[in-house]
Amino acid sequence: MEWLKKDRTSRLNVAEKCQCIEPGHPLLSIARQCTSIGLPRSSYYPESVVGEETAKNLELMRLIDQEYTRHPFYGSRKIRDWLERQRREVDRKRVRRLMGRMGLVSAAPKPNASRVAPAHKIHPICCGA
Repeated sequence: MEWLKKDRTSRLNVAEKCQCIEPGHPLLSIARQCTSIGLPRSSYYPESVVGEETAKNLELMRLIDQEYTRHPFYGSRKIRDWLERQRREVDRKRVRRLMGRMGLVSAAPKPNASRVAPAHKIHPICCGA
C-alpha cells in the first residue's frame, strides 16, 4: 500500500497537495497529513493566515493612508510618531510593513540623491578661449 500512496500523490504539485489537507480533521493532525502525502510541513499555510490582515492592521492602514495623503514626505518613523500621538500603540516595523503592503514610499530625497552616476560623462567648463 505504501507504493500506491506515494505514486498517487507524487504527480501532484505543492498547491494541489495543500488542497488535500483538511485542517479540522478530528483524527489526523496537519503534520501527519503532510507527512502522508509527502508535503513538507513548512510548505502548508492555512488559508486564513495567508494574505489576510487583522482588524487592527486594517485600522492602522486607514490611519497611515490618511496621514500619508496629508504628508507624502513622511517615512515610517514620522508616521509611527504621529500614530503614537493619536494614542495608537504601534511598532515602526509594523508601520514599515504596512506602508510597503500599501505601496507607500516617502517622497523625501533619498540618500546619495545628488551623487553623480559613474557612467555620466563630465564635461569640462571652458574659459571661453
